[in-house]
Amino acid sequence: MNETALQTNRGIVRADEGYRNFTLARFEPDPALAHLVEHFWLVRWDLSGKPEFRQHILSYPSAQWVFENDWTGTKAWLYGVPEPSYTRLLRDRGESLGVKFRPGGFYPYWRQELSKLTGQRIGTPEAFGAEAASLEEGFWELPDDESRARRIEGFLLKRMPERDEQAELADRIVQSVIHDREIVRVEEVAERFGLSVRSLQRLFSRCVGVSPKWVLKRFRLQEAAERLDQGGAVNWSELSLALGYYDQSHFIKDFKALLGQSPEEYAKKAQNGR
Repeated sequence: MNETALQTNRGIVRADEGYRNFTLARFEPDPALAHLVEHFWLVRWDLSGKPEFRQHILSYPSAQWVFENDWTGTKAWLYGVPEPSYTRLLRDRGESLGVKFRPGGFYPYWRQELSKLTGQRIGTPEAFGAEAASLEEGFWELPDDESRARRIEGFLLKRMPERDEQAELADRIVQSVIHDREIVRVEEVAERFGLSVRSLQRLFSRCVGVSPKWVLKRFRLQEAAERLDQGGAVNWSELSLALGYYDQSHFIKDFKALLGQSPEEYAKKAQNGR
């Protein structure tokens, strides 16, 4: 299992500060899983004798299967897309090993409307069946991180579902929104993929768990936070337009709703933290 380079910190709010409190590694999945799983990830921290730390995360439109080992004990959860975002509390020592499914990647395993999981979590047996409970037994007693990841990967490979064209279409659409900054409206997404807006909305509700509008707004606001983290002078009007907002006030409102502070306040704190 090969470690992948961290190509972006997008979604990790004030990543520089975060990396002073935890380490993050990502690992490529088996090629046979690549259309379902984006990567495996490992977070580990040791704050013994130090204050607890809260890391704010701007979530992606992806389900995640997470095995956790911290001061509360050991457990595993399948998390739907958090809405609107979430904060991870780190205390004492701990570690988490997770599977980040591609947008639409968990649907072929679950075969239920992913919107049912949005903002929710379910246990491993509910996500994959009663026999999956054995995966958690002795998980953190395995000798190393690779052994743990291999246990999860082996299960996913053994339970490999048939390929689902609609789920893979949903993933392609999400990737286009991520990489093409010219796409700023749901109607543009639907037209590009030859769908009606209503069909696009139904596809996302079933296979992704959140709406196309949610995805568009989330990635544009993640981009805004990433730019502000980099520092430098900001033309707020130009930034708003570049992110698809017709006016600055709507951008400020959405940014504040997601991050709890205005873009200007965020930028000042980012600058002071350097």
